[in-house]
Amino acid sequence: MSARRKAINPRSLGLATRAIHGSHVAPYQGPVTTPIAQTSTYRFQSSDDAVRYAAGDPGVYVYTRYHNPTVRELEERLALIMGCEKTLVFASGMAAITSAIFSLVRDGDEIVSTTALYGGTYRFFRDSLPNHGVGVRFVDHEGVPEIGRMITRKTRIVYFETPTNPTLAVIDIRKLVAAVRNAGRRAGAKPVIMLDNTFATTLNQDPFSLGVDAVVESGTKYLGGHSDLMAGVVAGSETFIAGVHGVLKHLGGCADPLAAFLLLRSLKTFDLRVERQNRNALELATFLEGMRGVKRVIYPGLRSHPDHRIAKKQMAGFGGMVTIEVAGGVRSAVRVCDALRIAVNAMSLGGVETLVSIPVYSSHINMKPAELKRHGVTPGMIRISTGIEHVDDLKKDFREAIGRR
Repeated sequence: MSARRKAINPRSLGLATRAIHGSHVAPYQGPVTTPIAQTSTYRFQSSDDAVRYAAGDPGVYVYTRYHNPTVRELEERLALIMGCEKTLVFASGMAAITSAIFSLVRDGDEIVSTTALYGGTYRFFRDSLPNHGVGVRFVDHEGVPEIGRMITRKTRIVYFETPTNPTLAVIDIRKLVAAVRNAGRRAGAKPVIMLDNTFATTLNQDPFSLGVDAVVESGTKYLGGHSDLMAGVVAGSETFIAGVHGVLKHLGGCADPLAAFLLLRSLKTFDLRVERQNRNALELATFLEGMRGVKRVIYPGLRSHPDHRIAKKQMAGFGGMVTIEVAGGVRSAVRVCDALRIAVNAMSLGGVETLVSIPVYSSHINMKPAELKRHGVTPGMIRISTGIEHVDDLKKDFREAIGRR
């Protein structure tokens, strides 16, 4: 790995270890793992508890849509790992993204966003927000300086991803933050800078240290890591999270206690899994680069990547995602994916197994050719989420599948 490995974001390794294995000093007796509070409602010792809850006492549990002990333990650990004041866990990544957005915008407000986004987010911006009177102004990721010229008094959020899905472009976060702050002062606006950090994870990229205000992430992916749960995370200041929590109560995208338990389990191997996925991705990308039938390999860790220097500067690791473009367009991409025997043809990422998908048939389905072009997505693209298998097995699998193409 070209970039130096960082410790987890919090200030010390001891704090990071506590975050992964337990945020409190363990009692002398009791379970090693966090118990699952699999309940919808909670017994009051007396009606005084209801009065305390109404007065704002956070220690009184009422209803799992509002809060749950297992979910709260997960949120506290994630806040430590991500180096922020508070996090909120949702039923899915999209529930996290939409709730975070709705907590900040009103009729007449605007969002400035980079174009290269996860397809679900892009379609939410394109198809749903206009129905609520919220406008979205898009800028290509190469045009970060243009963001400053797009911000007005109506701008409430500046939203972006890096690395982008699936083109793995890397945006200089410090430059974007500086451009937004300067433009906001000129326009008399204070937009919230929000980053989807799913592809990088907090282990490879620390957005808060680079000036970002809020982070959203799909817990289904690297945080969960085993392709067996759905979750989403919103992270930021206590004040921001309080506003998002109000939306969660109204829209109902609360996390299930069992999913929270599984995510707590997954955090214990989070660092180990991501380290292995980083190594596998870099070695596989290097192997595929120059292979006959592969038009290009996109991976921030390769020197051939146009944003390699930016990635090396702001990332501790280059991530587990690799995108390739095969000659012959979507038909060739289909033949390669269908010929793989170790890598799994499935729509997701971040799991311990290597997954492949064709963006025009998955994350960017139902987009017009002009939209795909603006996103940088081509028919022959294959998105690879490297798992933790032996990399020699992965190399052989891709070599044989691409050879059969």
